[in-house]
Amino acid sequence: MAPKTQRVTRNPELIRGVGKYSRSQMYHKRGLWAIKAKNGGKFPIHEKKSVAAEPVAVKAPKFYPADDVKKPLSNKRKHKPTKLRYQDTSNDPAKLFPNFYLIAAVGPFKINGVPLRRVNQAYVVATSTKVDISGVNVEKFDDKYFAKQAEKKKKKGETEFFEAEKEEKNVLPAEKKDDQKVVDAELLKAIECVPELKLYLGARFSLKAGMKPHELVF
Repeated sequence: MAPKTQRVTRNPELIRGVGKYSRSQMYHKRGLWAIKAKNGGKFPIHEKKSVAAEPVAVKAPKFYPADDVKKPLSNKRKHKPTKLRYQDTSNDPAKLFPNFYLIAAVGPFKINGVPLRRVNQAYVVATSTKVDISGVNVEKFDDKYFAKQAEKKKKKGETEFFEAEKEEKNVLPAEKKDDQKVVDAELLKAIECVPELKLYLGARFSLKAGMKPHELVF
């Protein structure tokens, strides 16, 4: 280890904070009067050199929040329009549902209990079977038709606080029931024209031993 070098000063301290020479004595001893006289009675001003700013290290906080704060991730992917996984020649899906992620699906309800609804096409499997649905009128089925009605918020009073509220079940309007019957009637006519399709739609899907889902052909 290298020995510590003692600091050499022109004005040694007699005691802490008190120098041996006064301020005026050090002014002459350091030769500041000659520098001032050489520059017209003023001390020369030197321009500061521009130093590149070094990156400041960010210190980790001493305390952490009790709950995790979720930070949104930056999405650098470019938006691409969604393409339909099938081609429907009877109706234009763009006119029915502007959002291409959703498509109209139906059981029919009379065969397997699936009503007319909107489904994300990611959950739909395209099959080789085709059914002529040109006779089904779907002009009225758009996004507004499937929109849910806003529920009214009820204010709880003192009596309702102690008494349990009866849950009101959502009753399907009679108009939508009639629309379901009309759609099913036209679809049943088209399904009966395809052999064994009615039995296939009503059967429960299951896999047996040795069957691989990704190798099945529908």
